[in-house]
Amino acid sequence: MSAPRYVKPKAVRGNKLVFRDATVDDAEFILSLRTDASKNRYLSATSSDVQQQRDWLARYAADDNQIYFIICALDGRPVGTVRLYDQQGDSFCWGSWIKSDDAPGGFGIESALIIYAYALQLGFQRAHFQVSKGNDGVISFHQRFGAVETAENDVEFHYEMSNAAIHGALAQYRKFLPDGIQVEF
Repeated sequence: MSAPRYVKPKAVRGNKLVFRDATVDDAEFILSLRTDASKNRYLSATSSDVQQQRDWLARYAADDNQIYFIICALDGRPVGTVRLYDQQGDSFCWGSWIKSDDAPGGFGIESALIIYAYALQLGFQRAHFQVSKGNDGVISFHQRFGAVETAENDVEFHYEMSNAAIHGALAQYRKFLPDGIQVEF
């Protein structure tokens, strides 16, 4: 079996959501989420300069070390973002997870399941990520999925999801992704 690696697909389809690769044309949408005071409390600071975001997305397009998804409703309307990055062997990190106010019901669970299912298809076996202290809803969400705290610092908790926990979450919450995912390259 070859080592896992990030592969940017054309689309990853779930039940109510479709993930597609972010492009420079998504700069305004991404900034609308990342600069929204009600959504960015636990995110790293982002410049509100659209050209800087476009430039970052242009560099991202040539970067094989991460995948930045625009999460869309089935009608193609963007409703969120999520990113895979920081590969450590067979473990992937995910973050930059933000949803718009008009995201469909079940967004959190389905989008997390899509991330895990796609990462498994890429050959990853585990996940690691950080959650800002005080972000209690997201902390609780990840713990319900089976994430285990592995470390902390002044600002964040570090978590891991084992292969068994990923498979357990996919089984436990199957009703949110009843037909699995379909990937288009």
